[in-house]
Amino acid sequence: MYPQIFSAAKEVDQAFLIILGFSVFILVVVTVVMLWFLWRYNHRRNPVAADIRGNLWAEIIWTVLPTIIVLGLFWTGWSSFKAMRTIPEGAMEVLVEGRMWSWKFTYANGKTSPELVAPLDTPVRLTLSSRDVIHSFYIPAMRVKWDVVPGMETSVWIQSDSLGEYDIFCAEYCGLKHADMITKLKVVEADEFEAWLTGTPEEVAGESRGLALMEEFGCFDCHAMDGTDDVAPPLNDMAGKERLLILPDGAKRTLRADDKYLRASIMDPGAELVDGFDDEMPPYSDELSEEDLGAIVSFLLGKDEGGKDLSKAGHPGRQMAEVEGCLKCHSTDGTTTGRAPTWKGLYGAEVKVYRFSKKETVIADEAYLRQSIRYSSTWVVEGYVDSMPLYDDLNEETLEGLISFIKSLGGEH
Repeated sequence: MYPQIFSAAKEVDQAFLIILGFSVFILVVVTVVMLWFLWRYNHRRNPVAADIRGNLWAEIIWTVLPTIIVLGLFWTGWSSFKAMRTIPEGAMEVLVEGRMWSWKFTYANGKTSPELVAPLDTPVRLTLSSRDVIHSFYIPAMRVKWDVVPGMETSVWIQSDSLGEYDIFCAEYCGLKHADMITKLKVVEADEFEAWLTGTPEEVAGESRGLALMEEFGCFDCHAMDGTDDVAPPLNDMAGKERLLILPDGAKRTLRADDKYLRASIMDPGAELVDGFDDEMPPYSDELSEEDLGAIVSFLLGKDEGGKDLSKAGHPGRQMAEVEGCLKCHSTDGTTTGRAPTWKGLYGAEVKVYRFSKKETVIADEAYLRQSIRYSSTWVVEGYVDSMPLYDDLNEETLEGLISFIKSLGGEH
């Protein structure tokens, strides 16, 4: 069981333990009574069955006692449910949108984030909605699990008494990539939260704002950037790429991807579908400003917002790492995130690892990097847990790009 970090969750745990205790108690009593009856009223001891007409006290006991127990268990459950549903006045508001297949958190000042960031010891009201299908918002450490239904807004609240990062899942099967609908609750000090809320993301050399927007809106949950087909068409090397489109009347036409096509595909994706894919992408006409739309289109066409070729702005492997989500855990500046080792200076360095529970020291050469990216469980770096997913479906171009980027961050060349 996840350790709970929410005061109201204590009552949930208490209710669970009380109900479990009564269940075990009743199981033991029923089992003991059953065994006693088998022994006491064995046919050898009672060859002639007794004719019992009734017993008033027995009837009273087995009516009154279960009623008291059931009411007590109901009250235990009700009191914990009420604590979880009574949202304190003045709680900080955060809008939570579930969509295939990611979460989006929007704060009162308009700031959005793919992760939920909350200040310590502060009640937070979460207003839940779904963009497409039924999801279920689940924070195990908070004992909060609430269905997110299209066309309906519901609210829950949380308040953490502990700093740290905690898992957020979707607990309702919502489609092909349901298992990818994972994010984090980050609980920070109040001053750190205010700095994050009012600040702007730091500029990263070689990173496009369009790329950042696509990550924010969960585009890469469905679209791949390495040329492989996912639940939606790949988006790499889009400029001038030919698309076979299916029109609403069933007719087909071939179109080259340009600024006009990409804008239409983002704002109203169901109007013309790429052959072989279903109409699953929601329209973004009400969510994207003209400026943001232009940034995304520029990125897809391989340019920054000023028209500069992105291939000449920074290492191309960095964009691959961003798209694949590598930099959410691995740092590139030597700092430690606590989730994965830094990539700075990694290439050629000695690394202490566990392989099949046996500790050894290896050199982080190309073979090591290749194996660690594709099959992360082969070597688990000392001090870290085996939490990195498999990337055995990466194509060779992306894998080589990631290795080249890691090499560029220092080490033996």
